[in-house]
Amino acid sequence: MNDIRSFLDAEVDARNCSDELCEERPDPLMVARRSMDEHHALTCALFAYGNVKAIVPFLSSLNQDLINADETQLRQALEGKYYRFQSHEDIVQWFITLKSLKNSGGAENIFMRGYSEKGILAGINSLIATLYELNPYRSRGYEFLITKPMDSIAKASAMKRWMMYLRWMVRNNELDMGLWSGVSQSDLIMPLDTHTFNISRRLGLLARSQCDLRAAIELTETLKTFDPNDPLKYDFALYRIGQEKIL
Repeated sequence: MNDIRSFLDAEVDARNCSDELCEERPDPLMVARRSMDEHHALTCALFAYGNVKAIVPFLSSLNQDLINADETQLRQALEGKYYRFQSHEDIVQWFITLKSLKNSGGAENIFMRGYSEKGILAGINSLIATLYELNPYRSRGYEFLITKPMDSIAKASAMKRWMMYLRWMVRNNELDMGLWSGVSQSDLIMPLDTHTFNISRRLGLLARSQCDLRAAIELTETLKTFDPNDPLKYDFALYRIGQEKIL
């Protein structure tokens, strides 16, 4: 494991720079960092599924000021807009919900209600439940965007987009934004997608064969043996290693 740790530490050091987020190597984080706003970042994280070459142009087309618009303005600004599973109406309704979230105290405050009592997963559940409470609108695309609250670790998906959002909000470096305080980096769980899952198994960091929340937690625990205080510092490097087919 020492050789793997040295390899990953070198990748982390090489990629922890602003040049890593560029048009040649696009990432939704590059759009989120333009505003450095927790609510626009949430939009960027939840829409970050599919091909990154489609994700970034779509996110770039969404003005961060949409969160302050009324419904009439939203419908005009978003006319004809859709993204994969999300229809035009889904996107309009998302921004209506996001405005309500901001006016209800904001994402960090609502997350902390659950986190301060029961930890990371409870914090995410607090945010998800609140998003549904703020807007009665429902559709398959809208619910896919927000996802469902977690009933149990055993049945939960990896929750990759939510875990990535927390990484952005909590960690503070050349990549992540560090907009929140009061959440420990050591509590974060790895945002596990196909790239990270496959490369982690190849490196012997992960034994579980299913890409789910249990696997994300297992990988996090393994990475804590490298850095107990900040296991997610390896996330971006692992993702890029898989994406760029370095191994």
